[in-house]
Amino acid sequence: MKMQSTQLENSLLNSLSKKESSFTLGHSSNPSPIVVPGQTIGMLGGGQLGRMMILEGRRLGYRFVVLDPASDSPAGQVADEQIVGAYDSPMAIEQLMEKSDLVVYEFENIDPDTVRMIESIKPLPQGSDLLCWTGHRGQERKVLQDAQIPIASYQVVTSKAKLVEAIEQIKLPCVLKVLTGGYDGKGQWVISTLDDPFPPAEIIEKGILVEKFVPYVKEISVIVARGISGEMEVYPPVMNIHRNQILHMTISPAPIKEGIRERAEQIAYRLANQLQFVGVLAIEMFVLADGTILVNELSPSPHNSGHITMDTTNPCQFEQFMRAVTGLPLRKSVRKNTGIMVNLLGEHQEAFFEQFAKLPSCAKVHLYGKSVARVGRKMGHINFVGDSLSDLLELINEMSIWEPLSGQEWEAFVAIANIK
Repeated sequence: MKMQSTQLENSLLNSLSKKESSFTLGHSSNPSPIVVPGQTIGMLGGGQLGRMMILEGRRLGYRFVVLDPASDSPAGQVADEQIVGAYDSPMAIEQLMEKSDLVVYEFENIDPDTVRMIESIKPLPQGSDLLCWTGHRGQERKVLQDAQIPIASYQVVTSKAKLVEAIEQIKLPCVLKVLTGGYDGKGQWVISTLDDPFPPAEIIEKGILVEKFVPYVKEISVIVARGISGEMEVYPPVMNIHRNQILHMTISPAPIKEGIRERAEQIAYRLANQLQFVGVLAIEMFVLADGTILVNELSPSPHNSGHITMDTTNPCQFEQFMRAVTGLPLRKSVRKNTGIMVNLLGEHQEAFFEQFAKLPSCAKVHLYGKSVARVGRKMGHINFVGDSLSDLLELINEMSIWEPLSGQEWEAFVAIANIK
């Protein structure tokens, strides 16, 4: 059973007191570097995002220790050390902090109370506030509203009666989303008629976001980095194509009109100023046929749609993240070429290895070191880089690793676009 946050904090602080810990209470807001190359960064989470953060951090000279419940995690494989333990284990967290000069989290499903407790003892520049906002869809929508960011109409309800009432007010079709947890489309229901299946009562009673379905023609995202001193760098928007509610492809730069690009980047700057976070924030957006932009979701860390920056942009999102949290100056992002990222899922693995030796030179492979391939599980990604997005799409379509783009996906690619 999960330990309550107060029990976790008391247990950990008592343990540290007995060992006469030299940890300094309170985290630093000094704009000079918090840690310098050669010091150790502790990481909550051992997934592929952490793996790519570490690989970039190593180039900058940092050492890493990872805490993750699963042994041989993707991040643990490239770290100096992995602690195998639960995120709410006082012993595991104590070990992590004893070995670390600074702590970061690599994914968003970490208990904010655990993060809050850690940041009271060790520098944790990302902080817990952003995790609270982005980890709860109702709070996330309120933050967006307060920042005057355009979003779809929504309500939060806790009963079936209120759910039906909200649907009648917002008007069909609607999307129902659990307030916490859920990713890659999990915990979501599209309701086109009142006869469509609703979530179970016990899920509704925990809280459901009822949101107007957005008839978008394009999905885009913008990555923004913000450093300890408040400096910001925004990456140009990219276009995303999802299949079965999992990101399939990212196209960079997004084939959109210049005015839409400018508004998307302005939204990113405005949010970064409003939230005052440190690290990297991904902002997912819908673009309507008339060019209107509505923000869909926020992610408080490097993002799947930013993986294309590894081979198209200098610096990539992972180096920018490491610079932001360590206090190093951010670098202006410079695009080297165009590119398309395609995710490798478990169901693609056999076909991928059959073609691995035949991949063209423009294909840059990034594998995550996962030993078990399952349907829908992200095993890696390939970045295809070149001068023409249309040519790259044609090349990808000729491969048998994935299904070629559908007519609807091609329509999304060319919609409201400036294509070269």
